[in-house]
Amino acid sequence: MPILIGLILGLAAWFVVRVVIGGIYTIDQNERAVKTVFGRAQRVEGNRTTIDDPIAEQLRPDERQRYIYPQVRVIPPGGPYFKMPWEKIHKVSIATTTMNMAVDLEDATANNNGSILEAVTKDQLNTGLTGQIRYRVSESNLYAYLFGIKRPMVHVMAYFVSVLRQRIANFEAKPIVPPASPDPAAPASPVGSASQATEVMGVSINDLRKNLRDLNEYMDKECGSTTARYGVLFDASLITGIDPPAEVESALAAINTAYNQVSSDISLAHAGADQKIVQSKRAVEIETLKAQAEVEPIRMMANELSNLKKQGPNVLTAYVRNVKLALPAKAHQIFLEGRR
Repeated sequence: MPILIGLILGLAAWFVVRVVIGGIYTIDQNERAVKTVFGRAQRVEGNRTTIDDPIAEQLRPDERQRYIYPQVRVIPPGGPYFKMPWEKIHKVSIATTTMNMAVDLEDATANNNGSILEAVTKDQLNTGLTGQIRYRVSESNLYAYLFGIKRPMVHVMAYFVSVLRQRIANFEAKPIVPPASPDPAAPASPVGSASQATEVMGVSINDLRKNLRDLNEYMDKECGSTTARYGVLFDASLITGIDPPAEVESALAAINTAYNQVSSDISLAHAGADQKIVQSKRAVEIETLKAQAEVEPIRMMANELSNLKKQGPNVLTAYVRNVKLALPAKAHQIFLEGRR
């Protein structure tokens, strides 16, 4: 009898510890949780999938059928909550995390021990990239992060690196548009376009360094589909450094010096040509005004003589006679034709 009582008390104690105490749990502020019942995650009502969520808009049409995950019921922060022994709680942090973009989660020695990510440019230069990425687990697709992929961040980093290397290999700087002339009718500058001259001197590493912002924006846009793919949302990619290998650093410095010199010469030539064009325009305007000043009195006299002629047949003759009478008073010398 005492053995039976002890057995009952032991079972009661086990039940209290295993079911009552062990079934109580809480969710921290930066956490979300999903409950599974006999290994199956609890779905939202209506068995909706990620295709019904706006995150699927980032997927290409051929990817929509490949990345279909059920929408699960997300347990918000708070508690205490209670679960039965056949239920399991899967917690995940949704806090924003920063990671070095060169880190390989499967091989710690890769990419120079996770310090520099190597990529090849369009002109076959091996360059090193440094920077960080900011990401967080998406509450809209916890199923993909918890159950869809065994190690989601490995897939996310591999996808990020592949997109970045593809962009580096095909990156081309935006064409330089020369400034418009202040006068549309002005002739083209004889020194040619600045973009034509700098295109020859352009180096892909220089283009990448000058367009870091565009590169980061491109990566943010292309990685927008990771939410629907892997349940990870990219907040930002921060590529901060693009450095060539040490053996080509001196050659690249010489190219940059020559490039800057060519750009400076082209700018000076443009400035000199524009100044000459402006001076020529001013000279033409001055000569035009002088000609107009000389022609205007003649036109006024012609109009006056026409008006006098309209007054009568003898008015113009009288005017000419009066003008002739006033001429001797203004003349310094008078020559008269003598009689023969």
